[in-house]
Amino acid sequence: MTELLFPLGGRRAWAVWATAVFTYLVTVLHRGSMSVAGLQAAERFDISASALASFTVVQLTVYAAMQVPVGVLLDRYGSKRLLIAASGLLFVAQSAFSMVDSYPAALAARAVLGVGDALVFISVLRVVMSWFPALRQPVMSQATGMLGGIGAIVSTAPMAAAFHAFGWTPTFLGASVLSLVAGVAVLLLMKNTPYDEPLHRAKQSVTEVRKNLRRSWKEPGTRLGMWTHFTTSFSGSTFGLLWGYPFLVQGQGVAPGTAAAMLILPVLAGLCYAPLVGRWAAKFPFYRSWIVLAVIAGSVLMWTVVLLWPGQAPMPVLLLLIVVQAAGGPGSMLGLDYARTFNPSNRFGAANGMVNTGGFIATLICIGMVGILLDVSSGGAPQTIGDFKYALAFQYVLWAIGLRQILKYRRRARGHLARYNPEAYQALLANKVVPLKG
Repeated sequence: MTELLFPLGGRRAWAVWATAVFTYLVTVLHRGSMSVAGLQAAERFDISASALASFTVVQLTVYAAMQVPVGVLLDRYGSKRLLIAASGLLFVAQSAFSMVDSYPAALAARAVLGVGDALVFISVLRVVMSWFPALRQPVMSQATGMLGGIGAIVSTAPMAAAFHAFGWTPTFLGASVLSLVAGVAVLLLMKNTPYDEPLHRAKQSVTEVRKNLRRSWKEPGTRLGMWTHFTTSFSGSTFGLLWGYPFLVQGQGVAPGTAAAMLILPVLAGLCYAPLVGRWAAKFPFYRSWIVLAVIAGSVLMWTVVLLWPGQAPMPVLLLLIVVQAAGGPGSMLGLDYARTFNPSNRFGAANGMVNTGGFIATLICIGMVGILLDVSSGGAPQTIGDFKYALAFQYVLWAIGLRQILKYRRRARGHLARYNPEAYQALLANKVVPLKG
């Protein structure tokens, strides 16, 4: 029988959470480090738009492929070990990327970065689920994503200034050192749970792991979460991770310094959205899907305005696009909230891993297709606003697929819960969440 050594949501909980969030912040910095380096990377490695997109596609492909294995590892070993391993991998990957000058070697470095990145986010979410009361978890999850966004801020204008002042290698090498700092902090300050855990954690057999994976996947609520994550996050991620800066500079004629500063705006807007989304989700969990649908509708509307605008859109319209689109980040966190709602605690890692693949699969597809369509449209010539509009219209394909699946699995998730766990369903109807038993 384990004993509670530290109170849920107490001082020690905040210290552990802050350490985990710092690790996530640094990881987001590494993940988005190509956001303002795309044009320099194309020149450094002498590559086309589709080849440039492959840096982010490879990174996100590895990330997405690792999510389910990472979920299994998380259920078995806990957050601390995974965050230490992630810090080491991110340091090695970013250090290597700073020094290589060949395209294949750079791709390999981004792949390793994807592995390290994959270990972090759901490990940090496990900290939230372990150290805070259930009623505070939606707000804490949103706060985690919100503060991680500071890393996205650092990866835009500050990184652009560092590239200008110090060059490619010192900038990326300096960023890599932050992962060492994060790893040491985790080693010294982190504890997996507030309970008196046994030294030898009970390990799941291969059969139990397969059973949990199968049950997590068959749970309609998990798939609702995955398609929610898929549909809400890819547009903003595609813009922020790679194509936003070239679209603004080459397509819309925005000055490079202004474009880099504009990429900070989604993070600042997310700081405003996140607490509102978290509070609403905690207060009205039965109506979370309406928040999701509103977030998607906003992105679709603003991209329609920008893509149909004759020629280059005016600055206020571009700024409104960025602000509205920024709601996708907090909206995608509701997908992970579905994983918590519809799965018992022994399947959180596996379910979160499955949900978290959604947005990254959509993002890597979108980034890759935009690169291909840009090459097709431009024919090797410098890209124009027309080329960018043609390529970015691919987003509607993913929105259509995602919306159909969200509506389908919303219905199935509610029906499944009502049939097999009527008490939990009645609680959800009353806007309460009851933890499910394994």
